[in-house]
Amino acid sequence: DNIIYGVASHYGHNDGFDGELTANGEIFDQHKLSAAHKSLPLNTWIKVTNLDRLTKPSIELKINDRGPYIEGRDLDCSSAAAKKLGFFDKGTANVKIEVIRLGDNKYYKN
Repeated sequence: DNIIYGVASHYGHNDGFDGELTANGEIFDQHKLSAAHKSLPLNTWIKVTNLDRLTKPSIELKINDRGPYIEGRDLDCSSAAAKKLGFFDKGTANVKIEVIRLGDNKYYKN
C-alpha cells in the first residue's frame, strides 16, 4: 500500500539533533529536506502533502532516519520540510504520505 495517512511533526529545531548522524549515516541538517519514519526502508523517497492547509502544499522527502517516537505520530520532518509544508509554527499536521520510490534500507558512512 503506497499511500499512508497520518500525523507529521518536525524535529531539529533547538533539540540537539542538528549535526548528528541519522539512521542511514547522513549528517542531520534541519535546514535540508529530510524525514524520519518508523518502518519505511531508509532512503525511500516520499511525497508529503499537508491536508490541513487549503493550498495542500506538498514536497518530496527522503527518509534518512527513524522516528517519531511519540504516540500517534507517523512522520518526523526536518524544520525546513515543516516550513515548506506550512506546519512549522503549529508543530504537527495531518498529512498524506505517498511512496515514490522504495529505498535500499542501507547505512552509508559519510
